[in-house]
Amino acid sequence: MGEIRQSYLVAATSAVSLLRDPAVAAAWDKPSALTEFSVAGLAGHLAHQLVRVRDVLSPDGAAGEPIGLLEHYSRSPWVQAGLDHESNVSVRRGGQAAAADGPAALVDRTQALLDLLTAALSAEPDDRVVGLPWTGWSLRLDDFLLTRLVELVVHSDDLAASVGLDTPELPSSIIDPVVELLARLAVHRHGATAVIRTLSRTERAPATISAF
Repeated sequence: MGEIRQSYLVAATSAVSLLRDPAVAAAWDKPSALTEFSVAGLAGHLAHQLVRVRDVLSPDGAAGEPIGLLEHYSRSPWVQAGLDHESNVSVRRGGQAAAADGPAALVDRTQALLDLLTAALSAEPDDRVVGLPWTGWSLRLDDFLLTRLVELVVHSDDLAASVGLDTPELPSSIIDPVVELLARLAVHRHGATAVIRTLSRTERAPATISAF
């Protein structure tokens, strides 16, 4: 199995462990550290990063010519949209709906998905392309898994911070590609000079800079 696929499964395993922590259930109905998300909704959104992978692996899914990751993010309306944009409202609704039957049920479903994906990903060819029906375009499977890896890392930190836990420690095989992609996206959005100043010159750094 390729490195990105293995890294995705390690990060997904860590996410399931975080979802299972009693601190998450104890704070279920409280606001999270992520604006407009409850802890339950954020937990549902984190778990959804496994649902998405299962969905694109469907044998009935149609795939076209894959696009690159920078184009994928450039086309995605949520990237630069405000909190009230329908794309972001829909994400919050989806997270809340996924969590509607409580923390134990969410953990059970997510663990079952992880077991399924552990077997499924090892059987996929290296050059597999997957269609993303919610976008209308296609990506290489490994590129799509990298986008889910970013989501797992970022939202695991959000969820841990929301319930008073330490951010899960993940190996460099996960952190390195996530940081590299976020840096590429930040350069694409803000320009190389802004990113270089942010990393090296606090006196000339922009007030804010982010990949999304």
